[in-house]
Amino acid sequence: MGFRDDLRHRAAALGGRVVLAEGWDERVAEAARAIEGAGLASVEVLEPGALPRVEEIAALARERRPDRFADDAAARAYVANPVVHAVGLVALGAADVAVAGATCPTADVTRAALWLLGPAAGVKTISSAFYMFPPDAPDARSVLTFTDAGIVPDPDARQLAEIAWAAAVDRRRIVGDEPVVAFLSYSTKGSAAGPRVDKVREACSRFRALAPEVTCDGELQVDAALVPEIAGRKVPESPVAGRANVLVFPDLDSGNIAYKLVQRLAGAAAVGPIIQGLARPVADLSRGASVDDIVDAAAVGVLQADGTSTTQQEGAWRSL
Repeated sequence: MGFRDDLRHRAAALGGRVVLAEGWDERVAEAARAIEGAGLASVEVLEPGALPRVEEIAALARERRPDRFADDAAARAYVANPVVHAVGLVALGAADVAVAGATCPTADVTRAALWLLGPAAGVKTISSAFYMFPPDAPDARSVLTFTDAGIVPDPDARQLAEIAWAAAVDRRRIVGDEPVVAFLSYSTKGSAAGPRVDKVREACSRFRALAPEVTCDGELQVDAALVPEIAGRKVPESPVAGRANVLVFPDLDSGNIAYKLVQRLAGAAAVGPIIQGLARPVADLSRGASVDDIVDAAAVGVLQADGTSTTQQEGAWRSL
């Protein structure tokens, strides 16, 4: 069983509830049929003008963001957007995961998630990850987590550490193996110097304090993070030593460019962007998403939802 099949199989075993926000889009409608046909989850599909719980979600929006909604009418108008409504259903507990973004920018999905759900307890930084793997990946050893590649433009050291922690927590749920975290740089253990190297080094130090049980190292160049032979020459003492599976990029430029290069030049498949650090899961779609991408996003969200209570507990006592 390949990684994608394994992802869907494990999600199906959980019996989750998925709400798809953009039912007028044929890709979304087809994905709903595929999800139900595979027994992956129970599915609710939203259409404009047929939204089930406007009043309740509007009341929630006013409660959470009174600065944004002057009256009930303003709140009702906001949650009449199916993307917002889908997130609201998750906030009410009527669904386990919302899937949205096939017809709108990431910013719209993220804003709704922040306003109606907010971050998990103890989490300050909402971020994202892509799970990259060869199309015929036989198992989890072929899967790499790229983070952050979609949300935080220029994270500081504290944010990088928290991004790495969120990626490590999610990797256990989504891939099912133990995270091995590499903080990436143009420098390997002092081979270069400068403020950007210092930031990555500090982030790794903060991460060790935050998650001492997770294997990590940094700063590392990507070849030292991924290739054991090169790691043996450059950093033979490294606990990562060429076997990283979570790659933490120093900024959004490098993360986003890297995942697209690997996807386009190496033919790797990409599952994501996966939003990390929310109180409950919302799956963001690229506007170029295929039916398979939408099904994968739903499966990932179901797996994230299964661990949401654990994330909140960990976040409550582990804070930067």
